[in-house]
Amino acid sequence: MTAETVSLQPAFVLRRQPYRETSLILDVLTRDHGRVPLLAKGVRKAKSKTLALLQPFVPLALSYLGKSALKTLTHAEASAAPLSLPGLAVYCGFYANELVGCFLHQHDPHPELFADYHQCLRRLAAGLALAATLRGFELALLRHCGYGLQLAVDSHGQALIGRQRYRLEENNGFQADDQGMYSGAALLAISNNEFHHPNVLGEAKRLLRTVIDGHLQGRPLHSRSVINQVLKTHEHS
Repeated sequence: MTAETVSLQPAFVLRRQPYRETSLILDVLTRDHGRVPLLAKGVRKAKSKTLALLQPFVPLALSYLGKSALKTLTHAEASAAPLSLPGLAVYCGFYANELVGCFLHQHDPHPELFADYHQCLRRLAAGLALAATLRGFELALLRHCGYGLQLAVDSHGQALIGRQRYRLEENNGFQADDQGMYSGAALLAISNNEFHHPNVLGEAKRLLRTVIDGHLQGRPLHSRSVINQVLKTHEHS
């Protein structure tokens, strides 16, 4: 197998963990190569200037090489100023990172998802409607990974009716049901990424949590638990 060499690839660090005494193993999202595991040798040495760059939410240009799945980082530089996520937004950013890590296979390119992820971080950094930003990103992630929802039609291919209620059947779409958890009006709004109304936002959260949890098959999302705990703390403070 020939060594792969990649130069100055746009990327973000999703997760990092110490490796031996002075190195890191990184899980990075790249624009053209998807998720890539990287070995960053020696970056934890006292004189290293690279460690400060290899943080989540920093737009990077990375160079790496290697024959195996685990590539070796050879160069890192910032491609733009770090995105500063204030308050609760930083936990939302880690939630987005965890979702990408759960749903995207290594070395599976998704340039459109990279763009949507970057836009999600920019909106979180600007403090723009955090919940709506996450719902939009969840929809985009599911779509890019092949799990997109048919939100404008029911399981028979008929257009949803705004005043009708629906239930979601696993692998079978939406069925009309007067006792259903979802309104046609909300589903149509969700399909257009319109989360302005609190009822729509609430139904979107319920729907996307159900769908995401179904695909994760019981695998917990640690960042979601942290966000819930932070929100509870704020409620009681």
